[in-house]
Amino acid sequence: MLDCISLTGLSAHGYHGVEDFEKKAGQLFSVDVSFWLNTRQAGATDNLTHTINYAEVAAAVHQEVTGPSRDLVETLAQQIAHRLLHDYPLMQQVEVTVHKPEAPIPVPFQDVTVTIRRTRADLNQERPRR
Repeated sequence: MLDCISLTGLSAHGYHGVEDFEKKAGQLFSVDVSFWLNTRQAGATDNLTHTINYAEVAAAVHQEVTGPSRDLVETLAQQIAHRLLHDYPLMQQVEVTVHKPEAPIPVPFQDVTVTIRRTRADLNQERPRR
């Protein structure tokens, strides 16, 4: 059985969207990430090298949000998932939720979210766009 580590509300200014003004002015995005791994050895040894450093995960998510512009939030979520699975071999599965609360929607709303879940097997099947 795998264990889960979650980070919620990672925020950064990004330039993602299909509208020109979104790519120029940008907006605030928020990301929630949960990832699954076996933490038994880390729990038994109290040693960071036997788990995934969530501060590093937070930095990687921030870099993806502030990185190259993507038209779709789905693409941003997938880029985050692929990067984390690639960079952290202990990670077996990841769920990424990207929040876009300032999406250009002409009616009142609170938030737009896209949630994806990817596994290590998906990393080998899907070719991420860089």
